[in-house]
Amino acid sequence: MSESAARLLVIDDDPTFNRVLVKALSQRGFAAQGALDPEAALTMAEALAPEFVVLDLNLGGRSGLQLIRPLLEASPGVRILILTGYASIATAVDAVKLGAVQYLAKPADVDAILHALQASEVLPAGVLPAPAMPLSVDRLEWEHIQRVLAEHGGNISATARALQMHRRTLQRKLARPPWA
Repeated sequence: MSESAARLLVIDDDPTFNRVLVKALSQRGFAAQGALDPEAALTMAEALAPEFVVLDLNLGGRSGLQLIRPLLEASPGVRILILTGYASIATAVDAVKLGAVQYLAKPADVDAILHALQASEVLPAGVLPAPAMPLSVDRLEWEHIQRVLAEHGGNISATARALQMHRRTLQRKLARPPWA
C-alpha cells in the first residue's frame, strides 16, 4: 500500500463484516482500518484523520448518527457514508443533515460503497434521490412510524400514543421491517 493511499475508517460492530469490508477496501487501494465501537472509532479517527468513513447506523444498540459530528471535528472534510440494515427516510434525512454525504442500505457490495464514497455530488440536506420503484403500503407505514419515532426521541410509548396504537403492536411492527 502506498503512502498516498486514501485513509478510510470502517465503523461497524459486526466483527466479521468489519474485517471483510476493511480487507476488500484495502485490496482496492485504501489504507483501511476498522473500529468495532464508538470509543475506539473516535480514538482511531483522531489518530488516523481519515478521508472517508463507512459508519454503521446501529452500533451495539447505540446510534451511529451520534458519531457524525465528532468524526467531522476529528477530521474536517471527511466523507461519511452511513451503511445500515435498518434504512428509513427519517434516518437518511437526519444523517445528511448532520453531515453524512451518502446513505446506503445493506446489503451493499464494495462497488456500491466505493461509488457512494467517491461520488462528486453530496446529497443536499433533506433531499434524497427518488426511489426507482414506488414504496409498498407496508414500507410507507414503516417510514411513517420511523419518522414519528424519531420525532419522539426513540420513545416507544410516546410514539405509540402519537400513532394511537397499542405499544405492543408498535413493538411488533418495529421488530419486523416490511422487507424482512
